[in-house]
Amino acid sequence: MHSSRPALCSSLLVTAFTFACATAAKADEAVDLSRAVIVVASDATPRERKAVQMFVEEVGKRTNLRLQVDKAWPQKGTPVIAVGQETALKGLSGRFAATLSDDPAAVGGKEGYRIRVRQDAGGDAVFVLGNDERGVLFGLGRLMLALHMNPGKATLERDFDVATAPAYPLRGHQLGYRPKTNSYDAWDLKQWEQYYRDLAVFGSNAVELVPPRTDDAPDSPHFPLPQLEMMTGMSKLADDYGLDVWIWYPAMDRNYADENTVEYSLQKWAYVFQHLPRIDAVFVPGGDPGHTQPKYLMALLEKQADILHRTHPQAQMWVSPQSFNDVWFAEFIEILRRDQPSWLSGVVFGPQVRVSLPALREAVPERYPIRHYPDITHSRQCQYPVPNWDASYAVSEARECINPRPLDEAAIFRLLQPYTIGFLTYSEGCNDDVNKFIWSGLGWDPQAPVIDILRDYAGYFIGDEYRDSFAQALMALERNWRGPLVANEGVDTTLAQFRTMERDATPSVLGNWRFQQALYRAYYDAYIRERLIAENTAEDRALDRLRAAKSGETEQAMKEAEAILDAAEAPKFALDLRKRVFELGEDLYKSIRMQQSVPLYKAIAVDRGASLDTIDYPLNNRAWLKNRFATIRKKADEAARLADLREIVEWTNPGPGGFYDDLGNTARQPHLVLGEPFDRDPASLASARCGFAGPETRQGANANITGPWRTSWLDHAESLLDAPLTMRYTDLDPAAQYKLRVVYAGDGLEKKIRLQANDGIEIHPYIAKPRPIAPVEFDIPPEATRSGQLTLRWNREPGRGDNGRGCQVSEAWLMKK
Repeated sequence: MHSSRPALCSSLLVTAFTFACATAAKADEAVDLSRAVIVVASDATPRERKAVQMFVEEVGKRTNLRLQVDKAWPQKGTPVIAVGQETALKGLSGRFAATLSDDPAAVGGKEGYRIRVRQDAGGDAVFVLGNDERGVLFGLGRLMLALHMNPGKATLERDFDVATAPAYPLRGHQLGYRPKTNSYDAWDLKQWEQYYRDLAVFGSNAVELVPPRTDDAPDSPHFPLPQLEMMTGMSKLADDYGLDVWIWYPAMDRNYADENTVEYSLQKWAYVFQHLPRIDAVFVPGGDPGHTQPKYLMALLEKQADILHRTHPQAQMWVSPQSFNDVWFAEFIEILRRDQPSWLSGVVFGPQVRVSLPALREAVPERYPIRHYPDITHSRQCQYPVPNWDASYAVSEARECINPRPLDEAAIFRLLQPYTIGFLTYSEGCNDDVNKFIWSGLGWDPQAPVIDILRDYAGYFIGDEYRDSFAQALMALERNWRGPLVANEGVDTTLAQFRTMERDATPSVLGNWRFQQALYRAYYDAYIRERLIAENTAEDRALDRLRAAKSGETEQAMKEAEAILDAAEAPKFALDLRKRVFELGEDLYKSIRMQQSVPLYKAIAVDRGASLDTIDYPLNNRAWLKNRFATIRKKADEAARLADLREIVEWTNPGPGGFYDDLGNTARQPHLVLGEPFDRDPASLASARCGFAGPETRQGANANITGPWRTSWLDHAESLLDAPLTMRYTDLDPAAQYKLRVVYAGDGLEKKIRLQANDGIEIHPYIAKPRPIAPVEFDIPPEATRSGQLTLRWNREPGRGDNGRGCQVSEAWLMKK
């Protein structure tokens, strides 16, 4: 017997250890909420019940489960999700009353919440306790982001524990039902409700609508409802969920100094105000569209505020100094400081404001809060363009393409948002969808890691198994746009990653419009890179043939060069990639009515997101070269023809001791003074930036431009407003005399430009930019280079308002005479 005691003790110890391990493992495993009953506070408000309905339906879409809702606790053994305001804690806490009430309260403040997981012998309970109505909504949203949702299953990490409130009181997005957008004009109220829910899950608390009359077409072939009827429905939807409703309302009439015009405007706005069940604020931009001197604009808005308050007594009136010239901006600030208008609730900082956000905050009286209106929808010719974008992307994907920019958006937010009470972003379609959720996530927690926001985005919208892979793929899409495209082999890696996900995806994922958008971009980027490499190679071969031409061979050389160029003309390369892009374009039209082509899907214009229409835009100088060949062929003198071919092949050669810069091309502008990096000056108000002029440049004021452009003219360096564009040269020959050859291209050809050297030596006064585009030459006075250094500064005409562009230079040669 004694001999068996050690074995028995050992067995008992093993059993005890096994039991302890099993208990610990059970404590660590996830909480299974697949059979959970949602217990709602008995005094829950209609909006809190709406939030619970949203939770049940959205979980159901992702799991095929239908969670039950009740007012009373179920029997032991059934998991519980208890939902209500913090004040309802006692009635909700059931058998967990003692342990839950001992917890620290949620972070104080409006819209905050706490989520707690509790367990006892009777089962598991998850508590979602909001500080107020919105706290309940956002708490349930946060719970959904944390859930692992798969078919037939919904689980939560047992140690999940959150107590939080938003950092900024205003977190929203403009959702404009109008023809100009690349998708919104086709959405019905069911789609809008789904988008409201999506945004609310990530903490958005406001939407901004647009009225029937803006700078847009009066109708769209995609409208499911008239504009005012849709606007009314969207306002009611927002109110159902407890979201604030703003209206972006431009003052469009010509002359508000005229009393009849003012009266007409008051009647029109009042008609809209009367129809909307909820309005929390109206924001009137000072320009773009509309262009009214501040003293008349502010007088109008005082009267409009009175009209607004007749139907919405608590609604606010906001204004921005957008597009003001320096005189009007000074007048606007003087009105604020002198009159301190009580009807004005705050000031908006958005595109085309001529000072930085910190400077605006300093100028505006402290009593007026500032709201940010960041442009998250455009990629070029905008408030926050893609930094140093490759021109091949800029002319093909253009201004309103699918543009996830998580790190860029985070940099803008973290630099500028502290000067504001929050934001409603500027959006013109769902192409910027990822950016909206970056802003929403950071608006709640500015310190949140960007990758974590993307993981929540991927897990919630695409699927739990994609939580990291899709998030990383979105980051990769932003990296696709970094630096010269030819050298960016990561583009091919990005596509390979997406193809792996595409191959393994279920039909529901393949039909998911957010997955389709990212996939579209991955294929599009790869197609453009393959085309660029092929077309550059062809151009190099064509130039080699022209370079080898001898007297008597010019016609044959041009003929052979044309054949080489034509062999690489799109679409002749990477046809499988191109085909897949068009298939995805069709998928996106079917799933979300995204209009990426004018002829195929009735987009309103090529530059309004119709990237399928520019997918084959030439990426080399083929069109320009063939146009030059046609001109050369008209010359009878063979020597002159040969000299013209030499000029073509030596285009970028500044001669011995000279310098050449292809401005706008980040790899070939060594003398450009860049200024601050993107994360210090994202709007480039004090720094040089790359700008672009694509196919749409020939519209409007530039409609008389003739002839194809060189690729070096499609991009340019530019400065904004009154800031100079600067180039600096060192180690020049003090004894030499130099001349400057320069090309003034860009999208601001109607604006005059001036050039000075060093400390005020005028090289040329304000002049109109040559049309057609061509190099012009100017002598550099010897005293400007006598020190061996030279600084060149360009300016556009000072004091102007508008979009700030116009000081644009595409090419510069500094050559010895």
